[in-house]
Amino acid sequence: MNTAHFKYWPEKLPPSVTVPVTNLCENLAVSAARYPESTAIDFYGCEIPYAALWERVERFAGYLREQCGVKPGDRVLIDMQNSPAFVVAYYGILRADAVVVPVNPMNLADEIEWFAQDTGARVACIAQEFLGAFQTLADRLPLEHVVVAAYGDDLVEQPRGTVPQIVAAAKQPVPAGIYSEMSEALTHNRITGPTTRSGQDLAVIVYTSGTTGKAKGCMLSHYALNANLVAHAYWESWYPGCVALSTAPFFHVTGMEGMMNVPLFTGSTMVIMSRWDRKLAADLISHRGITHWINIPTMVIDLLGLPDIDAVDFSRLVFMGGGGAAMPEAVATRLRELAGLDYLEGWGLTEVAGGIHFNPPGNPKRQCLGIPLFDVDTEIIDIATLSPVGDNEHGEIVTRCPSLFSGYWNNPQATEEAFVTLNGQSYFRTGDIGYRDADGYYFMADRLKRMINTSGFKVWPSEVESILYRHPGIQEACVIAVSDPQKGEQVKALVVRAAASDELTEEGLMLWARENMAAYKIPRVIEFIDELPKSASGKVLWRNLQDRENNQ
Repeated sequence: MNTAHFKYWPEKLPPSVTVPVTNLCENLAVSAARYPESTAIDFYGCEIPYAALWERVERFAGYLREQCGVKPGDRVLIDMQNSPAFVVAYYGILRADAVVVPVNPMNLADEIEWFAQDTGARVACIAQEFLGAFQTLADRLPLEHVVVAAYGDDLVEQPRGTVPQIVAAAKQPVPAGIYSEMSEALTHNRITGPTTRSGQDLAVIVYTSGTTGKAKGCMLSHYALNANLVAHAYWESWYPGCVALSTAPFFHVTGMEGMMNVPLFTGSTMVIMSRWDRKLAADLISHRGITHWINIPTMVIDLLGLPDIDAVDFSRLVFMGGGGAAMPEAVATRLRELAGLDYLEGWGLTEVAGGIHFNPPGNPKRQCLGIPLFDVDTEIIDIATLSPVGDNEHGEIVTRCPSLFSGYWNNPQATEEAFVTLNGQSYFRTGDIGYRDADGYYFMADRLKRMINTSGFKVWPSEVESILYRHPGIQEACVIAVSDPQKGEQVKALVVRAAASDELTEEGLMLWARENMAAYKIPRVIEFIDELPKSASGKVLWRNLQDRENNQ
């Protein structure tokens, strides 16, 4: 393990931390016992105390166990925006000793079908706006029970700020059959008996887009999730009574760990926003006493664009940071002028349960992946020889850490290919190309894997291409990344029209894409070309097209 970074280690923090081996849901149970009347969730002005939240979780777990037949180890889908219902479903599933499978709310029918089929999930917890999609898929899914939540059940008469339409929407009637209401489930008797799963037992399966078109399920244990959240609690100076601005999506490991699991572990308050709203965020930072905010740089850029940003009171903020895209130097400087603290950039992946590198408070470097957190061993290896390289030499970033995933669900080959052995130890191959400077800080240089990072969402070009090829007007397509000042990268499609499709337009193709793929995967730039460059063996030379784009 390289130790140069310990020179910049935060003062009085230990080099190692002890990880709980209990079920993740026990963190909430302990906080509810310690701080029963403290606010766990603030949802547009609706405040839910810890004791009430834990009661909901136990009632929902009882419903899952007794009415839905959920057994230990069963997989249960969650398809919701950030909301109290998401938190209750997530912790209720864990309390029932089952496995959470969070779904990106932007995913469409084919992706949802894959998650359900791949995990064998028989139960889903969804928000009412997805009811139609699940009904359409009913004949293709193995689901036996679908619990439907209405966000509006948790709104007060006079909510704080402008409430998103999906949250304010009137409650829809739930059809008969396999469907039931979450509000009904929360009247069920509380589950009895202790949890039986913990430690290395599987807790959550988070899907990450696949390089060959199919998403892969990252298996995260209770231990891995606890390891990550404890590291962040120490590094980010959390304490009981902190107030988190929970804007990062809970279905993604960044929001799940940093803005849901950490606050509940520390007895803090989550101020939940279902949709990003910069005006409301500014009001909450000023008047709700926000102390912690893990986000993506695009949110900060948007917030600082407010005309009256100078009037926002940042004085309570203790920590602000994130990743997914580099924070522009000018934006970081402006934030420091306003808030008096540095935006601390970090780095991580789904496979390691979120961030495992962060810049140290007081010693950050700009557009930098930071230094390894507690007990994280990160190396740089030569791509050809797979041997470690020296400082300032480029290579693939590999890592081993307490929060490492247990492998890809139902995909032993991909799991085997994801690891390399160095000095008798197994390291995860991230596919990111970078280097380490003499101070032990890490930097991103490129990617070994062909991937686009747009506002923190990973997009695999081959996955988008496979969808584009369904369009009858497309003969060939190649997807590359295009630089974007706010989102880091955007998706660009180079398209060869089919012979009889001269009328295919950029606008028409974008409209079609909106109906067939998640919003963040939609090509924002479309270029029609006569032919794609190919190798002698017929492979599309996508890197040539990417290099051309980068050099424009």
